[in-house]
Amino acid sequence: MPQSEYDEITLTQIRETISRLQAPIPDLSTLLALLSGALDTIGLLPPRFLRYNSLPLSKGAVNVSKHVPILQRALLEHVIPTWEQALKEEHAYELVEQYFCPDSFSFSTPYAAEIALHAYSTILSLPLTEYSLQFFVRLSKSYPIDVLWTTIFRGSRSVVENRELTWQDYVRNIASIPVKVANSLDHLPTIPPELEVGNYFSNMSRRCEVLIHNLSGNYSKADLDSIGYLFTKLVNIGLFPATKPTLPSQASFFQSSVAQIRDHLDESPKYCVIWSDIISSIPSTLTQQAIVMSLFAHLNRIDDLDTSSKVRYSVKCEAQLVAGVIGQLSPDRSDIWDAVKAVVVRREWSVGHARIFVCCVASCGPDTTRVKALERFLDDVVELWTTADHVKHSLLKHHHYVTALLLLTLSYLSAPEVVNLSSAVKSLAFSPAFVQSISVYLNHMDPSVRRCGMLVAEEVARIAGKNLDFGTWEGDSDGRTWCRAVRELMKERDADAVLVEDTDTQEYIAGEKKSSYPKIDEAEELDVPKPRKPMIEDVTGYDSDDSITGYASQPSSSRSPSPTPSELEEIEKDPTLRVTQKKIARPVYLAQLGEMVRPTGGLKTNDEEDEARKHEVALDVAEELIRRKRDYGTELEENAVNLAYGLISLQDTYELGGFNEKRQAALVALIACCPKKAAPALIEEFFKNQFSTEQRYAILNALALGARELASLSGPETAASRTANSKRIAFPSKQLPPALHQKYLAASSNSSQLMPVRNLLDGISQAAIDRGRDASADKVPQLVRERQLRIKQPQKISEVTPDASLQKLKSSQIQPRPTTTFTDVAAEYFLCPLINRFWLFLRDEQTREARTAHQSVLHRYRGAGTGLILNALVLSHFMGTLAVLVHASLHAKEWLAVIAPDALELAVTLGTRPLSLSEEDDDPEDETNGDHATKRGKEAAVLTSALELALIVLDGCVERDGGRSISLEHTTLVLAANEWAEKVLERMEEGEKVLGGGGVHEVKLKRAAAGVVLKADEITSRWKRSMVNVLSYT
Repeated sequence: MPQSEYDEITLTQIRETISRLQAPIPDLSTLLALLSGALDTIGLLPPRFLRYNSLPLSKGAVNVSKHVPILQRALLEHVIPTWEQALKEEHAYELVEQYFCPDSFSFSTPYAAEIALHAYSTILSLPLTEYSLQFFVRLSKSYPIDVLWTTIFRGSRSVVENRELTWQDYVRNIASIPVKVANSLDHLPTIPPELEVGNYFSNMSRRCEVLIHNLSGNYSKADLDSIGYLFTKLVNIGLFPATKPTLPSQASFFQSSVAQIRDHLDESPKYCVIWSDIISSIPSTLTQQAIVMSLFAHLNRIDDLDTSSKVRYSVKCEAQLVAGVIGQLSPDRSDIWDAVKAVVVRREWSVGHARIFVCCVASCGPDTTRVKALERFLDDVVELWTTADHVKHSLLKHHHYVTALLLLTLSYLSAPEVVNLSSAVKSLAFSPAFVQSISVYLNHMDPSVRRCGMLVAEEVARIAGKNLDFGTWEGDSDGRTWCRAVRELMKERDADAVLVEDTDTQEYIAGEKKSSYPKIDEAEELDVPKPRKPMIEDVTGYDSDDSITGYASQPSSSRSPSPTPSELEEIEKDPTLRVTQKKIARPVYLAQLGEMVRPTGGLKTNDEEDEARKHEVALDVAEELIRRKRDYGTELEENAVNLAYGLISLQDTYELGGFNEKRQAALVALIACCPKKAAPALIEEFFKNQFSTEQRYAILNALALGARELASLSGPETAASRTANSKRIAFPSKQLPPALHQKYLAASSNSSQLMPVRNLLDGISQAAIDRGRDASADKVPQLVRERQLRIKQPQKISEVTPDASLQKLKSSQIQPRPTTTFTDVAAEYFLCPLINRFWLFLRDEQTREARTAHQSVLHRYRGAGTGLILNALVLSHFMGTLAVLVHASLHAKEWLAVIAPDALELAVTLGTRPLSLSEEDDDPEDETNGDHATKRGKEAAVLTSALELALIVLDGCVERDGGRSISLEHTTLVLAANEWAEKVLERMEEGEKVLGGGGVHEVKLKRAAAGVVLKADEITSRWKRSMVNVLSYT
């Protein structure tokens, strides 16, 4: 028979089979015959189904690439929906499955994997059904990505004609399956767990790693390009996230395969090479950065500042993992170096990650290559560390990270084996950019950031052989603890950690290396005493930790034993040792207290020790005495002004313990107990130029905390309240010794004592923003009804109105003295004097500046100089205090008419208008950097405080009357506040930097501006029509 006639016959046979499958089939036997004939032709018919092949086809009748997709489509559209149940009852459904996912017995045939490739395209081209999902489940298990890659790139050319195009189609298909399956939920009851996003991509990620491991022995450039295309697709669908997923539905390549990668890295060096070549072959730099970033995010968590052997060994292992995947970090590999630089230097990581990064750079090859890489890495880190924008605007966490990168790199460059090969540290020490950046750090408002610059300066000077010591490292506040931990971390290098393979030895090194016991013979030589069984004694009423008893001396010691506490107390009371000391009497009247803090005798005594004891006794009893005299006649009112002048004028000349805290507590008590006298006096003193910034802070803190106490609002603990609370400890046996107890108790409240107004303001502004969110929820009727059903309780106790006889009896009795509340005195004695006196002070200061504006720069008067009221530090604290007072006076009768508009006007004016000529001067930092000179403008602290004040005012207006009074009577003021906040928020979103910003100030500034915009929008949206009418009349 001629070949052409034979081909025509075979083509007719397969066409007839396809048409019969697409048409209605009369019976099951016919269907089985049609299915068996095509499978037998391509060698995929299982032996047990040979008996159904009653309509055999000629050899070569089925062209897999042309006819199998058509057969698959016919089965999905016509056969399975009709005959699925009948085929399963006959146990012949396997014939249908062979057209999509050939079984394991057919796996070795040349067409099995190709049919699986066609199955993906055919199934995805049709609407998904339950049996389609089952085919996907079987395909993902039996024909994973590594198997089909081998079919495409290692199979014969006759099976797969265009390898690259086939591979790209396949990658697109398998990447789209979870999304299409999820989109079909509207007509499918359930989704198989294997096709859920997390499970599906996790399985695919593990099979990708298997593919890379199989290729590590022998691969070509085409193979690398195919894997690079796969990784690019996986990056685009989010399989290389920048953070470790926390939900099972979130998939991550490295989270699923990093365990396998670790195992294979130890097996063969070729595995490391192929990973490096794959990343290098990816053409997109952004894709390389995404892969590197995801790898870094999935490293094991490292304790940032832990210096134990176990942690150092873990750092080295993680660095080896990074080097194994991305290759040796050498500047010669510019593509990988740029990708790693963008991820490591330009993004924020933890200090533990910084240890891994530096250790990885320090482990690349011999000494010369390692030094070259470290110097290049040091240059990149220093370039960021010295940038003015980074110093001013980065958060503290980012400062810690970049500083750790810099210091750890310096520690590796100062190692003995490489110190003679590099001069980078000495060059850095004399670099003008580095020296100038140190001054920028020292001028930063955040003390923790300042210490980052001081720490780097000292360490660079030490390594360069110079001597530099700022001498401010004692204590635990303002980043000192972190700096000491970093110094301890630099003493050893993580790359030098000893690799330990035995598990028991690892545990030994992790926890007990330094406490190992000597051998028996060594113990005898060292005369180590044998351990004794501990003795338990019943000690009642005495704890040895409470004493300062010295250790018992050996009988052979020549030193005398340490004195006991009772002996020390007797020595102190010995009159023969206290001949020249005068006993200071404890004051019992406020006039005596005033004489001790503000003598009126004229001449001062020359006995400084006597004066110091007077101040100490006065401060110890001031708060208690003032509060005790609160309800005793007019004594407090007569002496309040004198005490206010005396307490605020006190200077810590004698360095008394707890001076600021005791004075602050006394001032707060004075404000709370006698607000009508003390508050105006302190406000008047605040605007005098003779006081320091610390004294002005004390005045503002006293006004704020005293007002909170008058309003029965919470505030930070005072010394008296803390002492009272300490006497009511539920479990005194759990208390530390008195000295340690007071030490740690004071340390725990240190932050609230130092910045009480700032802490209060943060909470108030956050509460105002949260109320706006709750107000939005109240607009939904369903949520309102549900909240009432859950929260609103029926009234169980009814109010009883007293009759006339009881009221008459009550009026005849002696009534206690009425207590003064803050709402009664807020406007007259606090807010109005404070605001009005500030306007007078501002007028006078601007007049003085205008008078000297024509003189030379040296002789001009500056109202915003250091320590003055218009300085950013004092002014921001002033507005913060005003905001606390406004919030505490919310229910005062003058609030809507007087307090709210006056405070809002002050906030808008101070936030938008220049207060001093210095704000209109050019920024010197822009001139020194060579940039175009710009105006200095407002500092971030001032803007933040002004916006928070406006936010609290607007929130109070909404709470009092829904914003009606402020919007109708002061329309322009509300619109001005809204426009101002919108402009600040717009410029911040555009990336404009604010003087003194960065770190926490930038976050608070954005939050406050957004809060003002939301509150103003809430008011204007409610009263917009009435506001328009008001504007039309005006």
